[in-house]
Amino acid sequence: MDRIDYTKGLPERFRPVVRLLDKYPQYHGRFTLVELGAPSRTHIPRYREHLDMLEALADEINWKYQSDGWKPIHFSIAHHDAQTVHAFLRMAPMCIVSSLHDGMNLMAKEYVAAQSGANGVLVLSEFAGAARELADALIINPYDTDRFAEDIRYGLEMDAGERRARMQRLTRQVEEHNIYRWAANFLLSLAAERATGIEPSANDNATTA
Repeated sequence: MDRIDYTKGLPERFRPVVRLLDKYPQYHGRFTLVELGAPSRTHIPRYREHLDMLEALADEINWKYQSDGWKPIHFSIAHHDAQTVHAFLRMAPMCIVSSLHDGMNLMAKEYVAAQSGANGVLVLSEFAGAARELADALIINPYDTDRFAEDIRYGLEMDAGERRARMQRLTRQVEEHNIYRWAANFLLSLAAERATGIEPSANDNATTA
């Protein structure tokens, strides 16, 4: 699930699917990437062009590999409600986050939170801020298509014990580093600044607010 934006690395997510299917034909008919894409800034021509390019790329890949009843990419362009997103996150055996630049990327954490059975695999871009916290994900460089495809394959074939252990550690990380802990750390940092005797300026207050 992504906002359709240049920073989300959607072409970089589609291309490893091609490499995976070319190199490992046993995944024909078995592997499907479901992309729930929320249109963004469609009044800007470059964003409309980006969306058109993504649709054309998905169609090209599907025409090349699809067979009766199966295609490798399902690209659903719509504003999906929270219940739909959660349902997909809960049932997906793998979540791929291929951001080229992201301050955090909450989708990675939402996927972990949705995996109550601890059976999922998170593939996470090193360029997403969440990668600093979620070290038990498979950390990828979205520009390295070959390595990206290999990490997808590794995640698909991962031993059940390793998969559960990784997801259990990811779950603990997400549970412990929640919004309450973030807020507490933020307020403690503010208090520490105040204790040094440095008074924030009016501009600082405006920025903080």
